[in-house]
Amino acid sequence: MKAFLMQIFTGFKINNPMEWGRLIAITGSTQALIQIIGFASGILLVRFLPTNEYALYTLATAIYSNMVILADSGIKTSVLAQGGKVWQNREKLGKVIATGFQLRRIFAIGSIIISGPIMLYLLHHHGASWWMAIAITFAIIPAFYATLSGTLYEIVPKLHQSIPKLQRIQVIASTIRAGIILVLLYFFPYTFLALLAYGISQVWANRKLNKLANEFIEVTKRASSAVRSEILKMVKRLMPESVYLCISGQITVWLISIFGSTAAVAQVGALGRLAMVLSFFGVMFGALISPRFSRLVKNKELIFKRFVQIQVGLVILGFLVVGVTWVFASEMLWVLGEAYANLEFEIILLMIGNFIGLFAVSNFYLCTSRGWVINPLISIPVSVVAIVLGAILFDVSSLMGIFVFNIFINMVMMIMHVSYGFLKIHNIDKTPDLKSL
Repeated sequence: MKAFLMQIFTGFKINNPMEWGRLIAITGSTQALIQIIGFASGILLVRFLPTNEYALYTLATAIYSNMVILADSGIKTSVLAQGGKVWQNREKLGKVIATGFQLRRIFAIGSIIISGPIMLYLLHHHGASWWMAIAITFAIIPAFYATLSGTLYEIVPKLHQSIPKLQRIQVIASTIRAGIILVLLYFFPYTFLALLAYGISQVWANRKLNKLANEFIEVTKRASSAVRSEILKMVKRLMPESVYLCISGQITVWLISIFGSTAAVAQVGALGRLAMVLSFFGVMFGALISPRFSRLVKNKELIFKRFVQIQVGLVILGFLVVGVTWVFASEMLWVLGEAYANLEFEIILLMIGNFIGLFAVSNFYLCTSRGWVINPLISIPVSVVAIVLGAILFDVSSLMGIFVFNIFINMVMMIMHVSYGFLKIHNIDKTPDLKSL
């Protein structure tokens, strides 16, 4: 074990430590501001919306997330992988982005056709009138299309590490959303208005993201057939897992909405607002770590070291997050209000499960950023078995049971993605010692 650790860390040094320190400080502080604004918006939603409306909001946002996953089906990841190969060539990077947009439009239509009826049914099942269910469904469409475009635009500044400009746009968009929520929901506490607030802010952000991306690419509407072929190769492997993620990614919401009460749905959503703190680390990981890991030259020793160092960092972060939650559980629940008090143990379980999920997703994106995709004939059966076994072992109709269930399935996902990462690194051919880009 000692020799193994020495192999990983001996001779390791951070290139340009002052630059890294400055980048992390600026990026971290700005991202913290974004998360604070987003957290404040979430708390306003919990406070302003009645329990039944917040349950509808939780269901709508869960389905919205699935709509985005279906419409993406691995396109964003594929574009990042292809863009990482040509990120210094304006013309080629422009064609990669254009190809991604072309495919996204096609997939978006299919996503709406599939998800729309499901959303209408679940909203009506939990007390919304048909007219209100229709209003909520249509209110989500602007945010849906804006999010799909925005995630592709963001790839360009991330590859070029133009993070401060990207975050400036995100700060303003978050502020716009919080302002709309504060003004509208105080007087009119309805779910569809909360969803429109997000859509309006994201549409504004997209206009700015488009302008920022155009600084690094040659704008073109011409898709590349070669790039399209490469993207579709990854999409064919990622799409089955994307479909599976639509079920498993919000499995706690789906199960509690079917077997639990409307109040339990609202509790899952409200506690999830506190767990949003983890999205800070997820965004930082996606902005600073994944793009740089994607850009690493094909050097087995270098990639292995970076991969292990990332795992160690994630483990340390996990202990810190869960420890803070354990100590300050009562104070965190006070923020949500009296309706969600006495859920101290549940919030700890939620944080443990969500962090394990973050660990798994981080490794998934590390692998896919280099074009490493698990065969869905392996990943999906493993995941399905985990879900079925978890549903048998744990009481998924109770809040505590659903959170323990979440820990179980996320643990399986984490083991699978970390193991696959090490396997792919092991299979890299030996290459000469080179420095990372």
